[in-house]
Amino acid sequence: MFKPKLFTVLPELDKHQLKNDIISGILVGIVALPLAIAFAIASGVSPEKGLISAVIGGFLISFLGGSRVQIGGPTGAFIVILFGIVERYGVNGLMTATFMAGVILVIMGFAQFGSLIKFIPYPVIVGFTSGIAVIIFSSQVKDFLGLDIQKVPPEFVDKWIAFATALPTLDMATMLTGLTALLIIIFWSRISKQVPGPLVAIVVTTVTVHLLHLDVDTIASRFGDIPATFSAPSLPFFDLATVRALIMPATTIAVLGAIEALLSAVVADGMIGSRHKSNMELVAQGVANIVSPLFGGIPVTGAIARTATNVKNGGRTPVAGMVHAVTLLCIMLLFGPWAKLIPMPTLAAILIVVAWNMSEHHVFRQLLKSPRSDVIVLLTTFGLTVLFDLTIAIEVGMLLSVILFMQRMAGLTNIGVITGELKDEEESDDPNNIVSRAIPAGVEVFEISGPFFFGAASKFKDAMHIVGKTPVIRIIRMRKVLSIDATGLNMMQELLTDCRKTGTTLILSGVHVQPLFAMQQYGFADAVGEENIFGNIDDALDRARELLGQPRQGRPTNFVPSVRRESQTP
Repeated sequence: MFKPKLFTVLPELDKHQLKNDIISGILVGIVALPLAIAFAIASGVSPEKGLISAVIGGFLISFLGGSRVQIGGPTGAFIVILFGIVERYGVNGLMTATFMAGVILVIMGFAQFGSLIKFIPYPVIVGFTSGIAVIIFSSQVKDFLGLDIQKVPPEFVDKWIAFATALPTLDMATMLTGLTALLIIIFWSRISKQVPGPLVAIVVTTVTVHLLHLDVDTIASRFGDIPATFSAPSLPFFDLATVRALIMPATTIAVLGAIEALLSAVVADGMIGSRHKSNMELVAQGVANIVSPLFGGIPVTGAIARTATNVKNGGRTPVAGMVHAVTLLCIMLLFGPWAKLIPMPTLAAILIVVAWNMSEHHVFRQLLKSPRSDVIVLLTTFGLTVLFDLTIAIEVGMLLSVILFMQRMAGLTNIGVITGELKDEEESDDPNNIVSRAIPAGVEVFEISGPFFFGAASKFKDAMHIVGKTPVIRIIRMRKVLSIDATGLNMMQELLTDCRKTGTTLILSGVHVQPLFAMQQYGFADAVGEENIFGNIDDALDRARELLGQPRQGRPTNFVPSVRRESQTP
């Protein structure tokens, strides 16, 4: 259970896969560079702390983690809580809180809490994630527009009043620099998906500001030089009163990091047909957050976008994540001094895009159509995050999640599914694992697994647009989904619509009786086509080969979806 995934997959690592992992790690390292700097500055600390965190935390999460492809580092989810800690307790307080959060994560892992986190209701996740996105966007308005505000008020409403008051001080050069960076990030993917848009935006705007001698704030004017070396490790100063005051913020960091990391691991599992070890992943996250502050770093966790980038570039073992950390270290040592020239509005533009991607606006609107209890949880968590405090939102959200969990589990009749989700097994234990099947070129398989699947499927759909080619056929395995509600049906309908826009054929595999009946009532089964709904993965793959004009490999079967089950596959 507590054996890192790296040591499990090493025997199967050949030269070809090693090459793919190295290439993917280098590309992900380049993608992570601007994000690490931007997240650090937005959190209220100097930019090199973000790089240090990405290097140390990213390496340890891959080296010790329970996922094949997880990429660790600073993320936008932490910005709100970290900025508040720095404002109140200083940088040393942040280091102390990060260390404490690491200890809590290790305890959670060894106590086998990893599987339990999967059962946090998705409205809670979307509520505070969307709230964080709104706060991140608000925090970047000043730098994006170049407003003359000496100190931005911490409260959300007061902050926007200050922005409106200072609007006449808008600096045109700053705004145009930020706007240029924003447009490059948004539209660059149409030109190339291999070179990250944020990196192109940084190069273009930095060169432009420097050559034209524009009066625009840069990292150098705000923070001075970026050190190109690591400081010697040292323990943060522990003051008992401060430790007591930081217990709740540290717990919030730990819970937030655990949720983010395990959600990322679930998405990655569906993309590569693997299964992560959730408790080992929590232990690795904890160790990373214990070591990172010793070198002056900030909290780290699994990053969904960077993990998806790793998968789409061919990374399949933790070696890719370790190479990503080494790549960042080399960039920091060789090019660190040049990073001080990056304009602040460019970093603001990067974070605005991050906030937009975090906002989950389409999922938020979709969840508003859910049962009233889910809507109340969603809006409560969102409102508390934006108007009050993330720590309060997490506390209330967790309380609501416990109540909802008990309510829903009381009506669940198949205990075996829940028991299976609580286990932390290797993917090799499953004879029906997709790894044992030959996947035709142009086909992608994503497996929906467990009560967390609505959130994972939504994240998966977003991750597909990060990098890589659109598949010709997308197979969704639903063998572990015994029931589906309106929220899930809406999610599947959105996925189908998205596939049609890109010309991708959607095939469903392992559909059980209740989900099939619900899909027929909803009209979704007719939209997908009965000929694209199957009871097992072999028949689904044969259907994909048929559509691609390839010979069938499985058993020729006239499958009746309402009768056969995925579990019948030998």
